[in-house]
Amino acid sequence: MSYAAVAAWAAAAIAGAGVAITSENSRKASSMQEDAQKQSVVQAQQQATQVDQANNNANKKQPNVSGILSAAQQAAKGGVGGTMLTGPQGVDPSTLTLGKSTLLGG
Repeated sequence: MSYAAVAAWAAAAIAGAGVAITSENSRKASSMQEDAQKQSVVQAQQQATQVDQANNNANKKQPNVSGILSAAQQAAKGGVGGTMLTGPQGVDPSTLTLGKSTLLGG
């Protein structure tokens, strides 16, 4: 083989190795970029969950305890005869006689 042929063969081998190395580096960079994107998505989901939980904690609904207590106290002023069905005056005895003079209908 001539010196020129050996040099051309060596140059071709070096160029081929360079292409292989460049291809491998490109594959690694692409893989690293995909991993970074996946990690970014996971972090964004975690942050969204944390923000949602913080928002829920900040906007908790509380019962109106004083209003409930006040309503119960007002209802108690009607006495024991007052219910939600009869009101504070109770039941009118004349409605229980069934057309007779006694409560038992006799």
